[in-house]
Amino acid sequence: MTTPVDRPDPVYTALSEHKGLLARSSRSSQTADIVRASILDGSLRPGTRLSEPDICAALGVSRNTLREAFRSLIEERLVTHELNRGAFVRIPTPDDVAELYQCRRVIEGAAVHSFDPAGQQPTDLAAALAHADACAANQDWTGVGTADIDFHKAIAALNRSRRLDEMMSSVWNELRLVFHVMADPLTFHEPYLARNHEIYEAMVGGRTTEAEQMLADYLSDAESHIRAAYTQIVT
Repeated sequence: MTTPVDRPDPVYTALSEHKGLLARSSRSSQTADIVRASILDGSLRPGTRLSEPDICAALGVSRNTLREAFRSLIEERLVTHELNRGAFVRIPTPDDVAELYQCRRVIEGAAVHSFDPAGQQPTDLAAALAHADACAANQDWTGVGTADIDFHKAIAALNRSRRLDEMMSSVWNELRLVFHVMADPLTFHEPYLARNHEIYEAMVGGRTTEAEQMLADYLSDAESHIRAAYTQIVT
């Protein structure tokens, strides 16, 4: 009996033609990671023009590599490209704000509704609150905003769904852009820190229905606050 000789499938053989993309993709991915981090921490604020020559010089990458990185960030809704003007850090629109908060109502609301204080340990919520308190004590209100997102991200994670966590990652990133648009982080974040504590206490105290209503009111008020500010900030 003749044993078949394994031959490379032509489909797989054709893949070798694309080997050169691996190093380039890795390079563009790393570039995207660096630019993304600077956008999310507020170093590159919404509306900032992203200078290709300056970024290429700073990171030692080619324009092609940077443009591939920009394409990834555009798909993530963190960067926008304007014809004949270049790339800019995206400014979320009022409609974006409405969609982000609708997503939050659905996902966070479900997490609080099904939360079991006897069977779930909300250690990440407590850690986020402690971080927010420390930032507030140091008057670091941008840090408070980041901790606020971490707190609500921890609420969403109580759904115990990796897929939901992945889906929500873009929501949290866009929300950071929204927070960076706000002109006065102190006025915006300070009242919501106390409300996060109240939501947490209701959750761990087993007052689920109360916690759900607190969360719903919190998200409604935050959205209204942002949309009102947007009428003055975003033209």
